[in-house]
Amino acid sequence: MSHVLEAARRRFQLILIKPSHYDDDGYVIRWWRAMIPSNSLAALYGIAAECAERKVLGPDTAIDITVIDETNTRIDFAGLLAQFKRHDNFGMIALVGVQTNQYPRALDIARPFRDAGLPVSIGGFHVSGCLSMLDGKAVGLDACRDMGISMFAGEAEGRLEMVLRDAASGELKPLYNFMNDLPGIGGTPVPFLPKDNIQRTLGLSTSFDAGRGCPYQCSFCTIINVQGRKSRFRSADDVEKLVRMNWAQGIHKFFITDDNFARNKDWEAIFDRLIELKERDGIPLGLMIQVDTLCHKIPNFIEKSRRAGVTRVFIGLENVNPDNLTAAKKNQNKITEYRKMLLAWKAQGIMTLAGYILGFPADTPESIRRDIAIIQEELPLDVIEFFILTPLPGSEDHQVLWKKGVEMDGDLNIYDVEHVCTAHPKMSKQEWEDIYHEAWALYYSPDHMKTLLRRAVATGVPLARLVKVLVSFATTVPLENVHPLQSGLLRLKTPSERRPELPRENPLVFWPRFAWETFRKHASLAGTIIGLTISAFLISREAKSKTYMDQALTPVADDEEETLSLFTKTSGGTAAVSHVRKVAELTRH
Repeated sequence: MSHVLEAARRRFQLILIKPSHYDDDGYVIRWWRAMIPSNSLAALYGIAAECAERKVLGPDTAIDITVIDETNTRIDFAGLLAQFKRHDNFGMIALVGVQTNQYPRALDIARPFRDAGLPVSIGGFHVSGCLSMLDGKAVGLDACRDMGISMFAGEAEGRLEMVLRDAASGELKPLYNFMNDLPGIGGTPVPFLPKDNIQRTLGLSTSFDAGRGCPYQCSFCTIINVQGRKSRFRSADDVEKLVRMNWAQGIHKFFITDDNFARNKDWEAIFDRLIELKERDGIPLGLMIQVDTLCHKIPNFIEKSRRAGVTRVFIGLENVNPDNLTAAKKNQNKITEYRKMLLAWKAQGIMTLAGYILGFPADTPESIRRDIAIIQEELPLDVIEFFILTPLPGSEDHQVLWKKGVEMDGDLNIYDVEHVCTAHPKMSKQEWEDIYHEAWALYYSPDHMKTLLRRAVATGVPLARLVKVLVSFATTVPLENVHPLQSGLLRLKTPSERRPELPRENPLVFWPRFAWETFRKHASLAGTIIGLTISAFLISREAKSKTYMDQALTPVADDEEETLSLFTKTSGGTAAVSHVRKVAELTRH
């Protein structure tokens, strides 16, 4: 293909940028190595590369694709503007997968390109969610219209070609809205990123979505309103293709980003194909998947997960209080099944991670402390990720508050599920923020992390792998004041990357402070790493380590619903047990 490209008369410059967002001091959150690869970027690159291969702009026009994930790469504005100038400003900038908290930064990225008269398009959950649930002007979208940024709502499979042609002819439309026409994704170009980009993430891992959409109705969720309630899937052939493409460049670890892979109707065909690639072709697959709390009821699902290469599973636990789950319309979560489900994963030696939301209507600082203690004592969870309940534009929660005119914070940059954005019936803003930070310290206490290491030895979870994850989740919030999922290795920032509305700091003040902060943080980090590593070594050498047992690892007993705090400490827990018994009684006759 290269010699054909060389002969191209014109070269269209397509710059794909995944924006980061600003920290509390106004600096772009960027790392030498970031934690998580961007699936939106991989999906867009795959589609764009296929468009380039098909020469959608004509036989004499090549498409040069530049990929930038701002969480691990500094945007060289001058260099990119010079690149466009060399090609007569022929091309476009696409801001990809922009979430609400990234929207202010995305506009700041767009500004110098728009000032130079270059076409810019923006897509992702913020634009799609707002256009799906609100009036088309709400939550900052007029800023795009004022700046002449083209908005893209929906998904790009089968549509990117049209946008590229419009941009190439100078006729980019103000809005491309495909929210009522979501495409099938089977047989479409698969998500892919070149190794140069993947190397900028920790652990050399990439991502793909095997399916999109979710049938559930969780009121805090944006996925159901952006990707739809009807699920759409890639085939096992699609998945094999992307695995082989990545393995050809030495990449074999994947995060499957489906919100709930257990509800993918083709999960077994996909797992069978991955098992074949792993066991027959020798591709050393390492996978992380996301599932619901009832996945253990699907025959063979957990066993085949392990054989397919799943080493980590993220579970949308969200809460242990059924009253809160009902308030969020997450009635599919049954606390009476939590222990059975988690023990089934532990039996396969798979690390369990759970999302846990703080700030449901029934929450108070006291109830949150109580619930964290219950989880530590009674649930065999390895890692918890705490989130603040946030009315994200595109969710039902946000739509309800917006229609009622309830006050929500106007700074979209803090809609990152780490900051309080609206009022709570039982907690002040300060109490809510304080208990969020306290929750991390409570769960990741030195004593509990030792307990987690003991459980890992007893259940076959690799200790070194767990230590790495615990280090990140125990230190990121107190040291960096960002969520672990936004973290990485070695924070990078410069005075020039501050929010435009904040004053530029004197470099003579900025750099010494940054150097000292970096040293202090890494000294603390080193202490945590050394402490946990020594603990892991000593625990692994304990005579009884393999037979360690505690309440969380104890097999589910018939009478535990009467004794465990999980079921007895909340009115919702008691009601949930009563409901299960009533159903059992009725179905017995």
